[in-house]
Amino acid sequence: MTIDLIALRRELHQIPEVGLQLPRTQERILQALDGLPLEITLGRSVTSVVGVLRGGRPTEGKRPVVLLREDMDALPVEELTGLEYASTNGAMHGCGHDLHMSMLVGAAHDLCARRDELAGDVIFMFQPGEEGADGCRYMLEEGLLDVAGSRPDRVYGIHVWSSLDPCGTFSTKQGTVMASSDEVRVRMIGRGGHGSSPHRAADPVPALAELTTALQTVVTRQYDVVQDPVVITVGLLQAGTMATVIPEEGRLAATVRAFSREARDRAVDMIPQVADSVAAIHGVQAEFELIEQYPVTVNDDDQADLVAGLVGELFGEDRHLRWQHALPAAEDFSRLLETAPGCFIGLSACPPELDPATAPFNHSAYARFDDSVVPDGARLLTELALRHLA
Repeated sequence: MTIDLIALRRELHQIPEVGLQLPRTQERILQALDGLPLEITLGRSVTSVVGVLRGGRPTEGKRPVVLLREDMDALPVEELTGLEYASTNGAMHGCGHDLHMSMLVGAAHDLCARRDELAGDVIFMFQPGEEGADGCRYMLEEGLLDVAGSRPDRVYGIHVWSSLDPCGTFSTKQGTVMASSDEVRVRMIGRGGHGSSPHRAADPVPALAELTTALQTVVTRQYDVVQDPVVITVGLLQAGTMATVIPEEGRLAATVRAFSREARDRAVDMIPQVADSVAAIHGVQAEFELIEQYPVTVNDDDQADLVAGLVGELFGEDRHLRWQHALPAAEDFSRLLETAPGCFIGLSACPPELDPATAPFNHSAYARFDDSVVPDGARLLTELALRHLA
């Protein structure tokens, strides 16, 4: 059976769905896998698809297992690319997950055709909810890692970019490759009053303002801003209803990004201490809430080297680029890398007619992805599984 991966990608591009429940996307992936010798498991709490391919070669003892993961969900962004196959439902595959799914479908077809070469098993993981919904966590809680009978020995995933590098360039990095991401919320509780008599009230507004600037100062004084930085971004400040009223309370929400587990732990411990200190100075009370999101994404050094060498063998040395620095974005593929050695791999799908330095980046309503890279992504995933199992 052959499958047109480009046609599949463009079809998926027209039916984007957001979050953890992606029924149309799940249905289309199941159609694309129909007829393959896969053991299919569907998610209970999310619309995930997991296929297990049992290799045809006998093994002694524990059978090796390779997991290949790609994400499925889209963004709540109205597409403005003008493509003839653009989405019209108000959502958009603005992060390239339609390419990811097509690559993994291609790898599934290729590896099923070469089943007799495999002395082990392959897990194909189609995951919803990567865009801030932590779909990987839900799948792990449902027992994903045990569907093959033993846990994966290697995990791999590819993510495309709509800019940064020339089209078709694969990129890797040893060690930390993407940041952690967590959300913190602070509520300052004071005592309201008249704007003409602030001494009769306990004003939460200056406390919130001071906390905002204090957090920026702390991260530049207590963390190595070059070797192990922490980034705190206050994205929400909210208090009051009118200029003459001192409100009873106010709140802020911020994201915390770090590039090591140690820095992340220190930061989330530090913020409530700073909030309490600022609140005490202003005579108000601080309430703190931490919403844990994604851990630091850390590649295995040997697996990153393996990917770099394999890209050179398959496509030529000029098709691979070593990242010099970790990316400040976050990924729940990090959860898989905490369970087994593996590699998170970048792949530029910047349209060749655009300048990678200025082309709209992922999540933009104008982001365009050249789907000519899909077969190469599928081939790399296939060869990584073969390298470990053949």
